[in-house]
Amino acid sequence: METAISYFASHEATGPGVLAALVEERGHVALHFAEHTHIPAGSTVAPDGRPLARKYLHTYDLFVALTAAAQATSRLRVGSGICLVAQRDPIITAKQVASVDHLSGGRMELGVGAGWNREEMANHGLDARVRMAVLREKVEAMKEIWSAEEASYQGEYVSFERILSWPKPVQRPHPPILVGGNGPTVLDRVLAFGDVWFPNNAIDELPRIAELRARAEAAGRRIPVYAMDAPADAAALERLRAAGVERAIHWVPSADRGQIERELDRFGAAVAELNGEA
Repeated sequence: METAISYFASHEATGPGVLAALVEERGHVALHFAEHTHIPAGSTVAPDGRPLARKYLHTYDLFVALTAAAQATSRLRVGSGICLVAQRDPIITAKQVASVDHLSGGRMELGVGAGWNREEMANHGLDARVRMAVLREKVEAMKEIWSAEEASYQGEYVSFERILSWPKPVQRPHPPILVGGNGPTVLDRVLAFGDVWFPNNAIDELPRIAELRARAEAAGRRIPVYAMDAPADAAALERLRAAGVERAIHWVPSADRGQIERELDRFGAAVAELNGEA
């Protein structure tokens, strides 16, 4: 099982390039950055009812952080965890993804999701009631832009004709699409337009990992699972590995370098125990 790190890249904390170099030095395969364009002043409470952490309000732009991480490393894969595609312009986002993939030599991963903050969506002109359908169309449209010399797409929410856009991604036909989410229909979305399932709290999703594997096999596909929120606990990591999770991703705090290094040490010790190296 691979290991990776996830992070809210904040201007008040260790920079994305510095962190990326640390993550690569420690042998992790990827670094994933969270995204929020803004937080509406009236919606500073998380879905679990707790006040939003300060990092939500102070994130760098996702693609600026990804570029800094890519430029500071040579092997590390860099990705979104997640990119709020439903509230983004798909033509601009396709250009950004392709640019990072090109500049990094093919190391970009696009984690996508529809989001949870309805006020944030509204400020982008997105009706939260249709966000899943919008997400699908925007991902499909971006795939067309990445793969076609001259791209056109006609949907209910996204429509354009005969556009030319370069660079194309290094990874062909496109960087992997990691579909986030834990809702009742998430596996439908993974099978419809994803390459990887990217759930939070994957320990709670172990039965659905088996369901996804069976449905993918029936469709002649193999879809990996990358587990967000992987804890620094060898027993929990073993449960993920036994269920077939291929990447365990651990959050580190938006903090100074010393705090981050201590958390990387803690996660590294759990991984070493898992692998019989402790």
